[in-house]
Amino acid sequence: MASPVPVLEPATWGGALLVTAIVIPVAAALLGVVAGGRRPAWIGLAALPLGLVVTIAIATGVASDGGLVYRLGGWAPPLGVALRADGLSAVMLVLAAGVVTAIGVYAWSDVRIAGGVPEQRAPYAFWILLLGVWAGLNTVFLAGDLFTLYVALEILTFAAVPLVCLEGTPETVQAALRYLLFALVGSVLYLGGVTLLYGAYGTLDVVLLAQRVTATPAGLVAAALMTVGLLAKTALVPLHLWLPPAHAGAPPAGSALLSALVVKGSFFIVVRLWFDVMPSLATVAATQLVSALGAAAVLLGSLVALRQERLKLLIAYSTLAQIGYLFLMFTLAFDVDAAAMQRGGALAGGMLQAMSHAAAKAAMFMAAGAIYAALGHDRIADLAGAGRRVPGAVAAFALGGVALVGLPPGGAYLAKELLLRAAADTGQWWWAVVIQAGGAFTAAYLVLVLARVFRPATATPTDAAQADRMAPRGVAWSQQAAALALAASSLSLGLIDWSPWLPVAPGSRLTASLADTIAASAWPLAAGAGLAVLIGRWTPSRAPTSAAAVLAPLRHAGGALGTGACRIDGSLRRWPVAGLSLLALAIVLGIALSARP
Repeated sequence: MASPVPVLEPATWGGALLVTAIVIPVAAALLGVVAGGRRPAWIGLAALPLGLVVTIAIATGVASDGGLVYRLGGWAPPLGVALRADGLSAVMLVLAAGVVTAIGVYAWSDVRIAGGVPEQRAPYAFWILLLGVWAGLNTVFLAGDLFTLYVALEILTFAAVPLVCLEGTPETVQAALRYLLFALVGSVLYLGGVTLLYGAYGTLDVVLLAQRVTATPAGLVAAALMTVGLLAKTALVPLHLWLPPAHAGAPPAGSALLSALVVKGSFFIVVRLWFDVMPSLATVAATQLVSALGAAAVLLGSLVALRQERLKLLIAYSTLAQIGYLFLMFTLAFDVDAAAMQRGGALAGGMLQAMSHAAAKAAMFMAAGAIYAALGHDRIADLAGAGRRVPGAVAAFALGGVALVGLPPGGAYLAKELLLRAAADTGQWWWAVVIQAGGAFTAAYLVLVLARVFRPATATPTDAAQADRMAPRGVAWSQQAAALALAASSLSLGLIDWSPWLPVAPGSRLTASLADTIAASAWPLAAGAGLAVLIGRWTPSRAPTSAAAVLAPLRHAGGALGTGACRIDGSLRRWPVAGLSLLALAIVLGIALSARP
């Protein structure tokens, strides 16, 4: 079982690796800025595998030693700053390096400078920003104090925002400004909480704060402010006004980076706060509130995803739902008897879900980009024939969706088993219902898309479709291979023994029999097909039958439900509503944290 790094442990033999993991992307980004032209792409491609090797070495060191520590300047906290890697850090470092490497391979053919042109703004900026996001993520995963986490979070935000508006159109600039402004509000709340903690306890070191924080007014207000600020950056419902337009405007590689990794940075800090810094400040009311927001995100995001007409927006709203899925672990990890958050199966399940989602969702966004390039559009109703044009991309989308549904041998399947076990152990059956429903909804929009993709291409497409397909672009096999590799990785995470890094029993991996595997696969797909027919934008290809007549009232009700969810989503994504939601959530969470027996 993974254990936290001992208090004020001296620098370890592998501590230098922690610095190297941050230096590599920072140095590559700076070198790319100076080199200019086409060189940032070459520099980025050279740095990515090197960084992946370093993160694997860190994970190996954590597995053997229990943790790695590096004291900057040789000074121990609280005077100095320490970088620390535990099991959670190690797996997220490797995940980030692997996903960024795959995105880099995809972007090599997708975001490139045209022939005969010495330099172009968008490709040049993309590679610098990609390295900047990677540097920010590595710092988030390794930072040992709350102010360094703040700095890393800002690096991550300011590198991610320009990815939204690389095309430079008014719509993408507006989406980027919306993202920036709301993210800055979240940063202000987080920094306000950091200030309160420093004033009350005289240190920001994670290990030292864990020993000193108590349920004082300053600690409770800081916990509420920091948590809500991070939820705004993570785009948890109802604080998600920036996420759909950001994905709609970003290039496929940028969307993959935003969905797979950028939102995981703020999520990881929430995990650090609740499990490492202030586990004893959590209450039943607070954990139930956070998980209730997650459940609302699962329902709202899934319903709105089923009503989308564009593939990219469908994946964006499914990201909204999957973000909610991550927060279900908080109430399951709370020990009522100890009145504190506990590292156990629920935490392991949540982190496994985060890793599975990162790999699968990056694959799905890259696959959507390849489909768009091949067909000239991403309208779901006109995806017929995509399987022939880009079979690798379609396979990646399908495998990524299967992994997110939670089918064996995916990491999401093992994550779901751990979360369901935690729900049973704590007697919270209602969260088990939400967990199972999340898999069924994911299957619904997977079925909805694949049913269109595998239809034969029509001989007489609509005028709009014909116009879109007049000049489709070719799709390199390297792009499809990168997406396939990530999807396959997500689908194989359940086969790994995670006990050296995550708080699970040794040998915890997929061991289901063939019968159990078939049963676990059949019912979510069947339920998802039903939800797709009843709620999705499903146009029958044949004349109405008696069965269609029977289903008509149900489909009408399902369509009304989906339309209502879209209206609620539209209301929540208005600035006044989002601002009031942010304020109300901070107040309610503060009250919930104060509600102690």
